[in-house]
Amino acid sequence: MIRVVKPGLLTTVQDLGRIGFQQYGIVVGGALDTFAARVVNLIVGNDENAALLEMAQTGPDLVFTREALIAWNGGDFLATVGGEPLPRDRAVRVAAGETVSFGVAGNGLRGWLAVAGGIDVPMVLGSRTTYRRAGLGGHQGRPLVAGDELKVFGASETAGKILGTLLTTPKRFTPWTVRPETMGKLAQAGFVRAMVGPEWDWFTDDAQRDFFSAEWTATREADRMGVRLQGPALTMVKPREMISSAVNTGVVQVPPSGNPIVLLPSRQSVGGYPRLAVVAGVDIGRFAQLRPGESIRFQKVSLATAQQAWLARERDLGRVKLGLARLVG
Repeated sequence: MIRVVKPGLLTTVQDLGRIGFQQYGIVVGGALDTFAARVVNLIVGNDENAALLEMAQTGPDLVFTREALIAWNGGDFLATVGGEPLPRDRAVRVAAGETVSFGVAGNGLRGWLAVAGGIDVPMVLGSRTTYRRAGLGGHQGRPLVAGDELKVFGASETAGKILGTLLTTPKRFTPWTVRPETMGKLAQAGFVRAMVGPEWDWFTDDAQRDFFSAEWTATREADRMGVRLQGPALTMVKPREMISSAVNTGVVQVPPSGNPIVLLPSRQSVGGYPRLAVVAGVDIGRFAQLRPGESIRFQKVSLATAQQAWLARERDLGRVKLGLARLVG
């Protein structure tokens, strides 16, 4: 059992999302960086889709009433366990009665905390993820509040072996670490890769040039649905309206203001703004860490290049899985 002492700014239960219900207006949602969530689950021997906690800007204080194996990754939070530093990207033993605390993120914006076994909340439409706007899934369909108690499923055999090893060593955390940012072919710092979108030709030559050459600043108009960027106004060749069409994570919509919006996992299922571009899937996680006032640039790539980057990261993750299996025995 996990008891919430302080909930943090916005801490929710998430998994990899609610797939297959967009035709009913139900968003996919899930962790804003699904790759980071997959990796941190693997570190504690969970299935990649196990429910975990996502925190934003200021993390929670949690009391573990039973011994547990945990891991966290994401932004640079000041994290402690039992008053000691809580290292990132490693499996860590928590004794019964100890408190795990996350302060304010020094760099980045969000983090993910996995507990061996996974958070035990009801499965709703095939997922345990929190859809806050509809009050659906997660823990009572909402962010955590002080006094909440979370159950945890039984840990896997892999988790049991890791925990057993840690009990025989003076340190509470593993000597090995798994960092999501070490896998795949990363974009340059400060850049995200993007492809031209379905309505690319609707925009002027200047708008097309500016999108890939300008520096874009994240505004305060940002949430789990998307991030609005500030920069040169992107104008169309002539005023046009489009029938609302399906959108997916990473689509860059341009409303009449000319300031693009990058859609994130909790985005709507359809949209009526022109789709200028689409961010490569491997780089979506960078928007989960983008603070208001920070800047980003777009690098133009082909669909084939984006697919190759995705496959390269999956190959690296496959090697990590094999390595973890050997370490655990």
